[in-house]
Amino acid sequence: MLNFTAAIPLSLYVHLPWCVQKCPYCDFNSHTLETPPYAAYVDALLKDLEWELPSVWGRPLRSIFIGGGTPSLFPDEEIARLLSGIRARLPLITDPEITLEANPGTADRGHFNGYRQAGVNRLSIGVQSFSDTHLKQIGRIHNGDEAVDAVAMAEQAGFERINLDLMFGLPNQQPQQALDDLQQAATLGTTHLSWYQLTMEPNTPFGHNPPSLPEDELLWEMQEAGQQWLQQSGFQQYEISAYARQGAQCQHNLNYWRFGDYLGIGAGAHAKITHIAEGTITRTARHRTPQHYLQSVGSEQVESSRQHLNREMLPLEFMMNRLRLLEPFSVRQFEERTGAAWSLVDSMVAAGVEQGLLEWQEDQLSTTALGKNFLNDLLALFQ
Repeated sequence: MLNFTAAIPLSLYVHLPWCVQKCPYCDFNSHTLETPPYAAYVDALLKDLEWELPSVWGRPLRSIFIGGGTPSLFPDEEIARLLSGIRARLPLITDPEITLEANPGTADRGHFNGYRQAGVNRLSIGVQSFSDTHLKQIGRIHNGDEAVDAVAMAEQAGFERINLDLMFGLPNQQPQQALDDLQQAATLGTTHLSWYQLTMEPNTPFGHNPPSLPEDELLWEMQEAGQQWLQQSGFQQYEISAYARQGAQCQHNLNYWRFGDYLGIGAGAHAKITHIAEGTITRTARHRTPQHYLQSVGSEQVESSRQHLNREMLPLEFMMNRLRLLEPFSVRQFEERTGAAWSLVDSMVAAGVEQGLLEWQEDQLSTTALGKNFLNDLLALFQ
C-alpha cells in the first residue's frame, strides 16, 4: 500500500477521434469518416464521465484538454454542450485552462467564436510547417496561407493563449527552412510553440515507406539553431519539445509531466487516477475504435486495459514523465506524487549523478545537458 500525504491535482482529457484525412506519419488514434456522429458521441462522452465520477468524487478539475483526431471538426454547439455537461458533473478550479486542438484545414470563424464563448480559452493549432511544399510532402490538408488565417481567426475570436505545433526534420528540409517556420510562427503572436522532430513510426505509411529525410548531422544543426533562436526570441524551453513565453506554459501537460492525475474519456483515451484512501494508483485505457467505444460506454467493457501500478513500477513511471521537464524537483515532490519513500530510487539517482546525467542543486534534482541529450539512457537506470 502506498502512503499519500497530499492531494494530487486532477485534469481531464477528452478524445475526439475523427479526421478529414489520416496523415502518413501519424500513429495517434484517429479515424476518417465523412460525417461523424457528433451529437451521439458527445452523449457518450458525458455518459463515460458519469461512469467515472465515483473514482474522483469531490476533486476539482484544474484543466481540460480536448484532443484528437481533429476536434475542430466538431460544431461549436456540441463543444459547448460537452463543456456544460462536464461543469454539471465535476467542480472546476477558478479560471481552469481549457484547450482544444484545431487543424488549419478545418478552421472556421464561426466555430472558433463559438468555442471561445463556450469556455475554451486555449487553442492548439496543428500547423507543422508554413511551407506549402513541406505540407504537401507530409500529407497535410492545409497550406501555409490557411495556417496564417487560422491564427488570425483565433485571435479575432478572443483567444489570448494560442499554441502552434511545428515539426522539423521534414523531407529534404534545410536548417534555414526550419528557422523560417519558427520565425513566421513568432510573428503571428503565438505564446507557445510545440516544436519537435518528424519521426517514422511503425505501422504508418511513412513507417513502411519513409520519405527522404535529413541526415542526423543536419538534424542536429536544425535543433541547435532553432533552440538558440527560440531562446533569443523570448520562448523559454520548459520541456523536451515545448517552448513558451513568460507565463504561457501548457498547464494541462505540466500536470501530466509532474505525475498528476487525469481522467480520460473518449475512444482510446488513457487515464491515471490516485486513490489516496486505498493507497493505489491505477492506469486505464479506453477501446480505440469509435464503434466499440460507443457500444460499450458506461460499463467496464469500455476499458481495453486496467493496471494497478506496483511499487517496482513507480521509479520509471515517475521519471519518464518528470524528467521531460527542465525544472528540477525535490525528494518531497517524488514522495507526495508516488506515495513511496525516496529510498526506492536513491541508488538509481546516485548512478545517474555518477554518470553525469543528473545533478543536485541544493535539495533539487534535475537532468544535466548530457542527460537531456541521452534521456533514454537515463531512463534505463530506473527500469
